[in-house]
Amino acid sequence: MSQRRVGLWLIGALGGVSSTAAIGISALSRKLTDNTSLVTATPLFQGVDLDGFDEFVIGGHDIRRSSFVESVRDLNQRSNVFNEALIQACKPDLDKWSANVRPGTVLGAGPTISRLADMPEVQRVRTPKEAVERVQADLKEFKERNKLDQLVVANVSSTEPPCDLDERFDTIARFRTALEAKDAKIPASALYGWAALEMGVPYINFTPSLGASFPAALELAKEKKASVSGKDGKTGETLMKTVLAPMFAYRNLKILSWVGHNIFGNRDGVVLDDPANKASKVQTKDQVVSSIVGYKPQTHVSIEYIQSLDDWKTAWDHIHFQGFLGTKMILQFLWQGCDSLLAAPLLIDIVRLTLLAQRRGEHGVLSHLACFFKSPMGCNEHDFFKQMELLVEYVDKARGM
Repeated sequence: MSQRRVGLWLIGALGGVSSTAAIGISALSRKLTDNTSLVTATPLFQGVDLDGFDEFVIGGHDIRRSSFVESVRDLNQRSNVFNEALIQACKPDLDKWSANVRPGTVLGAGPTISRLADMPEVQRVRTPKEAVERVQADLKEFKERNKLDQLVVANVSSTEPPCDLDERFDTIARFRTALEAKDAKIPASALYGWAALEMGVPYINFTPSLGASFPAALELAKEKKASVSGKDGKTGETLMKTVLAPMFAYRNLKILSWVGHNIFGNRDGVVLDDPANKASKVQTKDQVVSSIVGYKPQTHVSIEYIQSLDDWKTAWDHIHFQGFLGTKMILQFLWQGCDSLLAAPLLIDIVRLTLLAQRRGEHGVLSHLACFFKSPMGCNEHDFFKQMELLVEYVDKARGM
């Protein structure tokens, strides 16, 4: 029997998260590393039909000239992660997968992201419909050439500015009409999402960008029997918020204020240095605490670009709370982690679970993946432990229990 082959198509393929996921999948398939940080490798998933790491073929879209090897070497040099021996051992896979990367689009991505592009091909579309058709042609060619049994698209590109939805985003018919207009101003993430869903391909939005989180796209997913999930992978400070806020709620300690200050220096930091792009990120990070405790403390979230930190994201949080007899107390924590190394295993988990859901005939919003996202689609619950209960319940069903 021939081995299954599953395709992972990455939007922002040569960025830090994507290239880390690529070298990670290669290293796991070659048994050069253990499975630390992978939720899907825990005992909870024993007996569940998840894809093996040696079954993956990777490709994607990007707007910059690079390769997976160049990207992981860049991370190695700037942030002191990986090592040359691992890069060399995984180089055959990385080189092969780099050949699958195609020029993406910056149509609707905003000026800050557009300035990162150094390939003229990304500008050569006149309408959103042309961009969608080009993305679909690349996806079809990738699937056919590699004889893939399944394909999933994941958006791990830079954060776009917020998008105000109007009637164009309400229905499939209206959105298709909007795709014809040159000045439609439809975000690039939505074009990628639409292209995938129209082909019946699952779409994961690992970013705070619009992606497929609008009514017409959700209607299309239902029509094409495709799945969507997102938004914005929960890897660091917000993960801590969704773990700590329930403690205050369960112990009836009143949070008076919660201030979070985030600094980092990677390419995502460059993009988020633009106030318009930053607004999307702050929105997903700032909604969590009040939704868990049931009231609105004073909150503040800041995100600042500090070039010297490179991929090492640092967050300092100051929590002012009231205890017994009106006594005011303080909890502070410092979180520092390599952004790409925190995000990549989470992305791999989501991809494996999305492929499983597709084999099980599931479509629409995969709300059981809420624990992986800051602003989970199809789920208003932000308490990490309650979110995990949703995943455990789903896994038990998938195992046939």
